[in-house]
Amino acid sequence: MTSGQTTRHSAPFRLLGAAALVSAVLAGCSGSNAPAGPPPGAMGPMPVTVLEVQPQTIPSSIEVMAQTEGARETEVRARVGGIIVKRLYQEGATVKAGQPLFQIDRATYEIALAEATAKAEQSSREMNRLKGLIAAKAISQKEYDDAVSTDALAQAALRQAQLNLSWTTVTAPVAGTTGRALKSEGNLITVGSDSLLTSISQLNPIWVRFSLSESEIAKLPGGRLTPSSISGVELILPDGSVYPQKGKLNFLASTIDTTLGTQQLRAEFPNTDSRLLPGQFVRARLLAGDREGVFLVPQSAVIQTEQARLVMVATAENKVAPRPVQAGEWRGRDWVILGGLKAGDKVIVDNLMKLRPDMPVAPHAPGQQPGAPAAAAKPAEAPAGDAAKPAAAAAEAAAPGKPAEKPAAAPENSDKAEKAAKPAAADGKA
Repeated sequence: MTSGQTTRHSAPFRLLGAAALVSAVLAGCSGSNAPAGPPPGAMGPMPVTVLEVQPQTIPSSIEVMAQTEGARETEVRARVGGIIVKRLYQEGATVKAGQPLFQIDRATYEIALAEATAKAEQSSREMNRLKGLIAAKAISQKEYDDAVSTDALAQAALRQAQLNLSWTTVTAPVAGTTGRALKSEGNLITVGSDSLLTSISQLNPIWVRFSLSESEIAKLPGGRLTPSSISGVELILPDGSVYPQKGKLNFLASTIDTTLGTQQLRAEFPNTDSRLLPGQFVRARLLAGDREGVFLVPQSAVIQTEQARLVMVATAENKVAPRPVQAGEWRGRDWVILGGLKAGDKVIVDNLMKLRPDMPVAPHAPGQQPGAPAAAAKPAEAPAGDAAKPAAAAAEAAAPGKPAEKPAAAPENSDKAEKAAKPAAADGKA
């Protein structure tokens, strides 16, 4: 192997050895000068947000799922059969009682009425003729009685024919909002199960139907549900808003449904603007007086386990303490806490997954900065521009192992200062 080849092959090894030496020197310097890190477990208390609870008086209420229905939901049916020739209303429109809705073909019923009229007139003439003969004893009493009965039957048939003809015009039995027409023009209607044409719902007032389980009834004051114990009913709409007008109970079942174990109820609400429609799913809130001495805690602060519900509180020593509570119903975004808390308790509302019993915490009120008092002053900002130069010069002078820069000397004294510095440097070398 030539010397040139030896030089080319040994150059990479020399570079690797130099890099390793520099890395070792830097590691030694950083290990000797770097400040020691904090020991394990010395990170300080966990900052948490606490809510200092106080007893409150709130309305006692129960919320359950409910469904709206018309105060009157009437089926419109045809009383006579025939072909529908015309629909006389607009689907979904509001109609008055007695307003025509459908027209059935009248021809056959007009013919039947004419026939019944002729028979009624004939029987009436026959009865009047025999009336004079019975007075003269020219006929038997039976003949006259048969004529009277025949005339009565004919008059009844006439009345029925008149009714059948009038029923060919199907009218609204009640006032309200009409539904979809189930039969259209040209359909044949038969009396019976096929006679349903449409329906009418009365929307003002509107009814809301719901039920309560036995466990929900037990939460009411006294554990019983009576009309006098309910002061009113509120309605929570699907968008979460509360219906502006309160309702009242108009039906309370006297028995418990043995299949579901629930008691049926119904409330009535004004609905002048038709905002509520039949079939809507809403939530009904029963108001049953006031409940005193309860606490409102955010739902996120309540931990639900298989045994009980818990909240985490910050003690006077700023340590975590689990507290079993007795929770009632939801009110908005809060739990109603019936027992387990006292006035002034600081309930922790965040960082719950990181907390452990007796763990030190740094509590702060909602809206404050964690770990610092609310009135703490902000650190001074670094000076900018020329004003920062003295501070930078002082920091460089205080840094170990780095000489400070020489101040600029006046032009006339620069030579004298240079000559005076040379002997001093010589003495230092000696």
